[in-house]
Amino acid sequence: MGVQTISTAPISCCMGTAPATLTALPISFDLTMVMPAATINDHLPFLNILPFGMCITLGNPLVAAATAAALGILVPLPCLPMTMAPWAPGAPTVQLGGQPALNDSSVLTCMWGAAIAIGSPGQPLTMIP
Repeated sequence: MGVQTISTAPISCCMGTAPATLTALPISFDLTMVMPAATINDHLPFLNILPFGMCITLGNPLVAAATAAALGILVPLPCLPMTMAPWAPGAPTVQLGGQPALNDSSVLTCMWGAAIAIGSPGQPLTMIP
């Protein structure tokens, strides 16, 4: 069983150099610990998912091009999250505004081949499957 994740929960990317925070929009009007509860659809780049410092994956075409221009020496570039699909798996039995709730064991995939994980759900009390 996981813990319900809320807005301002710390998140991290395995190919980013800095943590970020999740921004959940209050569309469900279900507040946990006075912050909006997140759903699996809180995955939009630059709205829900902010940049993670510098990107170090060669799956990012900009990083790959800069690295090739530097004769193979890795050149990190500013992170541009490309999170096109929802968080998975979420908690399908707990619906918030008609959308599955987000729990702390869910993972988000970046189009550049990186995985984004929830560091802490932002609140310790509400358990969800």
